[in-house]
Amino acid sequence: MKSENNQYHIPVMLQECLEGLAIEPTGKYVDATFGGGGHSMEILKLLNGGRLFAFDQDSDALANANKIENSSFTFCYANFRYLKRFLRVNGSGQVDGILADLGISSHQIDTPERGFSTRFDGALDMRMDQNADLTAAKLLHTYTEDQLHKLFGIYGEVKNAKTLAATIIRERRKEPITTTMRLTSVLSTIAPRGKEFKYYAQVFQALRIGVNDEMAALKEFLEQCGEVIRPGGRLVIMSYHSLEDRLVKNLLKTGNVEGKLEKDFYGNIIRPFNPLTSKPAVASESEIAQNPRSRSAKLRIGIRNNG
Repeated sequence: MKSENNQYHIPVMLQECLEGLAIEPTGKYVDATFGGGGHSMEILKLLNGGRLFAFDQDSDALANANKIENSSFTFCYANFRYLKRFLRVNGSGQVDGILADLGISSHQIDTPERGFSTRFDGALDMRMDQNADLTAAKLLHTYTEDQLHKLFGIYGEVKNAKTLAATIIRERRKEPITTTMRLTSVLSTIAPRGKEFKYYAQVFQALRIGVNDEMAALKEFLEQCGEVIRPGGRLVIMSYHSLEDRLVKNLLKTGNVEGKLEKDFYGNIIRPFNPLTSKPAVASESEIAQNPRSRSAKLRIGIRNNG
């Protein structure tokens, strides 16, 4: 049974995100990661004559969006990498602010058949877009040993990625790796003792990123934000692992996701945004106690400059 919106996903650092957007009632805003709609519904309460465009590629998110009856709300059933395209289709030029919560939703984690969690036995799916062709099981059975090595090393930051890749190749020849329990059983033979669950999480993260092409999508999205947000507007991004946070930090500090510093003739850094603070905001101890998944969240805010 599907959860109701308010139970679907508890928005992390909700007030900090809303304050970061500095919402004007008549402004235009984007919730780039709609999910259960927690952030969107709070943004809509603050609008009076403004507009909110929400993006998500998950069919469960679409079902949640269909429950919202508000003339200010437009749902874009698409990955946020298509930000500019869908805003153009919906007759919007620049917007006043963009919010993206890059974390996987609690609902997705807690639905066994989605295959995101090691806590349940379910099919190794992990697709955010359930119409996509590539599942985690298919990835594990079609990637070469070298591709698996790079996937686990780069996206999971797994220290024994080479051994892991070789183990996957060997085990998939014996018996297909198509469920979460089968995969964790394979991983248990090479996971560091006492750190098994952290190891499983790293591997599952790498698979999820690979299945959904998450890093490439995030790069494409971030590179469009400078064009889409008007001067003085806000970019509010919440990330949950170092790979994501590094891209966001690079964009705000250097003007590009690669982190290559470019300066003009006068020595000024060429960048579309100025970071609001030098360090990211993190969840309070009380929020972490209430919602443990907020522990790893890092919130960065950029203000669009006039350049």
